[in-house]
Amino acid sequence: MSPQQTMNRAIFFDRDGVLIEEKNYLHRVEDVAIFPGAAVAAKRLQDAGFKLFIVSNQSGVGRGYFTLAEVEKVNDYIAREFARQGVKFQKIYIAPEAPDQPSRGRKPSPQFLFDARAEFGLDLSRSYMLGDKLIDVECGLNAGVKHSILVRTGYGAEQERENPKLSARAVVVADLAAAAEWILNQDR
Repeated sequence: MSPQQTMNRAIFFDRDGVLIEEKNYLHRVEDVAIFPGAAVAAKRLQDAGFKLFIVSNQSGVGRGYFTLAEVEKVNDYIAREFARQGVKFQKIYIAPEAPDQPSRGRKPSPQFLFDARAEFGLDLSRSYMLGDKLIDVECGLNAGVKHSILVRTGYGAEQERENPKLSARAVVVADLAAAAEWILNQDR
């Protein structure tokens, strides 16, 4: 078997607006609302052989709105809730810096995808980035993923309206379930 065949494929999810409802500067577990069907869609991708990751900008930390510990509590809660349905996120990457602060991993930087590639033996050219913002699409493109996918949930529909040429750079779908279906159809 060639090294190419042993490389893992991955799905990189933005968190807010993709897996869970967008709540401006979410930092409390009690405010988390997981999208209906999100865990089922993620499980379908996992069962198809994809490793799952979350890559999230959390500028509220850098802006002083909440702490990194609060973000970690929310992420732990999300991971536990998805795990109850058999979904395992390999790792959750967060960039806590505000947009005007230096950051190694803040999207659209592809750095966290490169880190995951190195740590988990991923083939980014067979992987996907899912998000609800242009910066998510750009992150995936910057990393060289197979496709960046914009979901219309969260800020996605607004981003699509504001960037009419976005569909030339990314696949645009209704939600996470539609993204999973599209990916799995590509895989057949």
